[in-house]
Amino acid sequence: VQLQASGGGLVQAGGSLRLSCTASGLTFSRYAMAWFRQAPGKEREFVSGVSWSGDSTIYADSVKGRFTISRDNAKKTVYLQMNSLKVEDTAVYYCARRMMVVTSSEGDYDYWGQGTLVTVSS
Repeated sequence: VQLQASGGGLVQAGGSLRLSCTASGLTFSRYAMAWFRQAPGKEREFVSGVSWSGDSTIYADSVKGRFTISRDNAKKTVYLQMNSLKVEDTAVYYCARRMMVVTSSEGDYDYWGQGTLVTVSS
């Protein structure tokens, strides 16, 4: 099983980035997927999640209205469109999977990708 996150980079505040997480070695459509992030010196936190079908999405309050999660089961990929980026969005972003319903709890996810770094400059 592999979850390969990509799309991170350096962007100015107010800008946009789209993260991708491509899965291999698993039946992708069976899993809810989520994005978490960890800023320097801070705990990892939930960002957004999407159900296996894509019909249900959840967001952390800090990103609601700015970030959009989506998935393409045919491509085995989950996306995170990040708009109106803020300096405080700077973090390593991780994708993760879990069977059954999407949740915001880190402990519910059993497999994690390696992370992609997003840096937002002022």
